[in-house]
Amino acid sequence: MVKIGKKEKNGELYKAILLLKNEEECYNFFQDLCTVSELRSMEQRFEVATLLHEGLIYNDILERTGASSATISRVNRSLSYGAGGYDVIFERRNKK
Repeated sequence: MVKIGKKEKNGELYKAILLLKNEEECYNFFQDLCTVSELRSMEQRFEVATLLHEGLIYNDILERTGASSATISRVNRSLSYGAGGYDVIFERRNKK
C-alpha cells in the first residue's frame, strides 16, 4: 500500500498520466484536470526545482520565478528528502 500524506493513493490518475504520448496530450489532459492556478503552481515549483538543481541561490530564484521563500524552501526540502521524483526527471533529461 502506497500513501500520499495520510491517505492511500488511488493509482488510476498516475496510470492515466503514463498513457499520454506527447507534450500536447499531456498539456490537454492537465488543462482539463487542473485549474489554471494549480497548473501555474506546479509549473513554478518545477522551475524552482530546476534552478535549485542547477545551483542557483534562493534570492536569484525568487527574482527569476516570483516564488515565495516558503515555496522555494518546500521544493528544496523535496529535493533533499523527498521521494526522488525530481531526481529521476533531471537524470533522464540529462541523458537526452
